Amino acid sequence: MAAVIIQQTDKPQFFISLDAPSTRTNAPLNGFAYDTLAAGPLGRQLPTVCEDTESGRLADGEARTLYYREPVIAEKTKMQDKYQKLKQPPWLKNSHGESRRVGVELEISGLDLDVLAGSVAQILGLDIETKGRYERLLKGDSDGDWLVELDFDLLKRLGREPRSSDSFGGQLEETSEDILAWAAESLVPHEVVSPPLPLARLGEVEELITQLRERGAKGTSDRATNAFGMQFNPELPSLEPRLITACLKAFLCLYDWLYVRADINFTRRVTSYVDPFPTNYVKKVIAADYWPDLSTLIDDYLADNPTRNRALDMLPLFMFLDEDRVRSGADDTLIKARPTFHYRLPDCEIDKPEWGLYVSWNDWVEVERLAADETRLQRCCAAYLQYLNSPLKRIFSNWATTVENRWLDQ
Repeated sequence: MAAVIIQQTDKPQFFISLDAPSTRTNAPLNGFAYDTLAAGPLGRQLPTVCEDTESGRLADGEARTLYYREPVIAEKTKMQDKYQKLKQPPWLKNSHGESRRVGVELEISGLDLDVLAGSVAQILGLDIETKGRYERLLKGDSDGDWLVELDFDLLKRLGREPRSSDSFGGQLEETSEDILAWAAESLVPHEVVSPPLPLARLGEVEELITQLRERGAKGTSDRATNAFGMQFNPELPSLEPRLITACLKAFLCLYDWLYVRADINFTRRVTSYVDPFPTNYVKKVIAADYWPDLSTLIDDYLADNPTRNRALDMLPLFMFLDEDRVRSGADDTLIKARPTFHYRLPDCEIDKPEWGLYVSWNDWVEVERLAADETRLQRCCAAYLQYLNSPLKRIFSNWATTVENRWLDQ
């Protein structure tokens, strides 16, 4: 059967044949299987640019035409597009000249712990190790262990202890734990935590999201009580104070835009997703002459933000760089030292086909690109400082819109 490409566009390629019999079959095209449909002897030749032709009835004519419509596995085509949409940050290497890494954390429901752990293990080719009644360690990834767990510290601690029903006290503890676990089932998410992955593997996380969605994973919008989120832990390209300060300045300048882009679910707004950075602190950091040494940078942060409750939580990074200083200024045993930013996203909409890692990741890349362009960063900081200091500008203009129109790397 002779077939020719009639036009190549950014849409799936379509083929046309004038001598095809009437048939419906699957044929490979660009690595995917496409549904093919042939008109009978009386049909019309396809137009040059072919859309989904299911909606129209073929008119009478002389050409016998085979045409391709949307792929049967359209989701795979969309996933391929998603991988292409994952933007590259301006810095690809860390301070050791190795590929930068990023950890990803997803909060989801809809699958019980063992089903979720089994799904992740099957998708990624990993082995499951039981760490407790509420934690599953997934081993076999060359970049480190994955973790699937119930996101409830008290139950995790209880789950690591052996059960004993030999005494009344033991039976009471067992019953109390079961009641707590039952109550948590509808309120507390399960969490999938990746190891630090090279940037090149973010596409695998995107594919994992798609396959978990297909297996029934649910996100924030599934229930009014689902205050679920997602978190990124991007490794820094350098631990120099100037680069850290530049990234913090860029994040503060783009925060209003990021907040609008997040389209925060009602549940997250009601439950208070995170507190914004205090305005006086923002003004201090975005000032043109604010390029402090590391100790001053940490002290200033702790003075106004001695909490993990920020969209960009700097405490893990500062703990990695100066643990004693952070311990003296922030009384929180849950701070984990690591050489990364800790970016908290308000929602995990894993059950929505249009949602994926790429949406929030690409927004984060805008932060890094602004930080990497010091001239543009200084101009943006000056404009934002002027906006914050002008009551009229704050009433009659919108900084998020200004960012969208003027300050992104477009």
